[in-house]
Amino acid sequence: MGWRTVDRWIRGAALACALLATGFATGCTAQRPADSPPATQPRSVPSAQAPGGDAGAQAGTEAAYRKWGIKPLAAPPAPPATKPTGRPATGGRLPVISEIPTNMKIVFLTFDDGAEKDPKFVTMMRELKIPFTMFLTDSVIRSDYGYFTKLQQLGDGVQNHTLTHPNLRTLGAAAQKHEICGQQEKLKARYGTAPRLFRPPYGNWNENTRAAAASCGLQAIVLWRESMQIQNMQYQRADHKLHPGDIILAHFRGPSELKGTTMTRMTANLLRHIQEQGFAVARLEDYL
Repeated sequence: MGWRTVDRWIRGAALACALLATGFATGCTAQRPADSPPATQPRSVPSAQAPGGDAGAQAGTEAAYRKWGIKPLAAPPAPPATKPTGRPATGGRLPVISEIPTNMKIVFLTFDDGAEKDPKFVTMMRELKIPFTMFLTDSVIRSDYGYFTKLQQLGDGVQNHTLTHPNLRTLGAAAQKHEICGQQEKLKARYGTAPRLFRPPYGNWNENTRAAAASCGLQAIVLWRESMQIQNMQYQRADHKLHPGDIILAHFRGPSELKGTTMTRMTANLLRHIQEQGFAVARLEDYL
């Protein structure tokens, strides 16, 4: 445990004691106009994992993990004051990122496409409070845009994965720009914020992709180090282990694509791999 974490633990415990002593705590929620797009609020650290969390909240979160057949994950550290990765495009050359530079045992979850819209997945992520980032494709989310609003309202980021999921290497510059900029406009209109991050379908990109994404206002191309299948992860490195800062790819997929396995069971398998290797899950947008 680093000195920053210890310091945060001490300050959190002191605050908790002060509140218990006074018997006073307050909270407020701003109301959003009904016709306004939802604003994304970053998730807070689950109380069961946060230093100084009260016993009742801890018991509730531990019960949620038991419900989904998972042991509680380690708590992520506080977001850095300065992001270790993220810089504006220079000459159309966006950074292409597969991991975040850090020595902390954290990884980042991303879910692609949006074909599966399992309501139990919303319940699962609400109860477990696991942060993740969505890279969405319009052709598969348009049947139910509202499903992803529910996930966005949990604090999960909405990012760009093109209009129709083509192999961008097979398209010219103008067609690539249409796919990327067109999805920027749709996602901003539907979810209230223009994405900052772009993931090319299949991980295929070229310099035209970089230039198109930069012209659409995106700030980085995000790839991955591991990809989740049904029960196991595929690793790019020979040691077949997670490394600090790795970005993990999963998909919105259901039984028809997962050989009868539900999305929630696939996600539980994914989280189990992370927990067994002693990693926490942090929010990608806090670091990039």
